[in-house]
Amino acid sequence: MIQLDTIDKQLLFFLQEDSKQTNKELSNKLNLSVTAVYERIKKLEREGIISKYVALIDKKSADKAFVTFCSIKLVQHSKEYVMKFEREVAKLDEVLECYHISGDYDYLLKVIVADMDEFREFMVKKLTTISHIGSTHSAFMINEVKHTTALKV
Repeated sequence: MIQLDTIDKQLLFFLQEDSKQTNKELSNKLNLSVTAVYERIKKLEREGIISKYVALIDKKSADKAFVTFCSIKLVQHSKEYVMKFEREVAKLDEVLECYHISGDYDYLLKVIVADMDEFREFMVKKLTTISHIGSTHSAFMINEVKHTTALKV
C-alpha cells in the first residue's frame, strides 16, 4: 500500500465530498496541473484506495426510509453455518450492510425498507427462511443523527 501525502489526502477529501468534480476544478483547489490530478487519481484507483464511485440516493425519495438494525444469532458457529448464512444474507437487497460481530449476537444487519409492513414481509419471507438462525433482535431508527460515507485519511 502506498503512503498518502498531504495532497493525496486533500484530493480524497474533495472526491468524497463530490466525486463529480472535474480534474480542472480539483487542480484549482489543489494548486496542481490537471495532468498531476489525473495521475494521482489513477494511482489511488490502481492501489485500491479508491474502490468505486457511487451516487448516494435520498432514502425518503426512494421510499426506503424505514431503517432497522437486526442482530442475528446463529444456532452454531461452524464454518458451514457461517459461510451459508453469509452467502444467503448477501443476496438480500434490503440488507445494505452486514457485519460479523463479537458479543451476544453474531451478526448485525442494516436493513432498509419502506415501512413496518414491508419489514415484516422481509422478516417472514426472507430473513427467517435462512437456515441456522437461532434468534433475532431488531431495533428501529427513530432519527438519523449522523450519516456519512466519508473516511478521514
